[in-house]
Amino acid sequence: MCCRTYYLLQRDLRELEENKYKGIVAFPVSEDQMTWEARIEGLKDTIWQGILLRLTITFTPEYNLAPPVVKFKTIPFHPNVDQNTGQPCIDFLDNPRKWKASYTLSSILLTLQVMLSNPVLEKPVNLEAAQILTESESMYKLIIQKIYRDTLLLDQVSSYSSEDSDKLIKAIKISFDDYHKTWSEIATSKAAECFRTPMLQNPAFLGHHHKWKKMERKHQKEWNLN
Repeated sequence: MCCRTYYLLQRDLRELEENKYKGIVAFPVSEDQMTWEARIEGLKDTIWQGILLRLTITFTPEYNLAPPVVKFKTIPFHPNVDQNTGQPCIDFLDNPRKWKASYTLSSILLTLQVMLSNPVLEKPVNLEAAQILTESESMYKLIIQKIYRDTLLLDQVSSYSSEDSDKLIKAIKISFDDYHKTWSEIATSKAAECFRTPMLQNPAFLGHHHKWKKMERKHQKEWNLN
């Protein structure tokens, strides 16, 4: 690692430690400090509150002239997160031309934290999540809450014995499959089909989307659990 990159990463680490952003933690996990892990918690009073999501951030020697590669290890069911790669759809991460040298690791993690409860539906990468959210916000909330419960159980696996852990993982898998069957019957399209079909070729989805956007202009959308 070049001295410049090392200095910038140490600066980012100090910034995180000094500001103590609520629900955000990050730290290097490789000897050269080019690979980091992070955890972000959903914002208060949103459906993501209390949900911890794990990420990896891979820097290059060109940092901070170029953005790092960011991927969710705990992939959220979200319109702006690719379900296959775990990569979030953030313009300054996807397009180096929109990246600015003034951005820091804190900038990235704070943006992702806000993105969770403020999805952008104009260009979703997870069409299934976008369609369910557009047609039934209550169903979307149920899915998120289900994933949240499973994530909590998985975080507790390490405190069990090996035998108990196997039983717990099997129980979670069965529970999730049953739940997936329920909401997939309600959804109007399958995930695999959505990824193969461009959004613009789905007039039903576009119609729902435009209708939702008109309603959003009249009424401020709130993401409360109540």
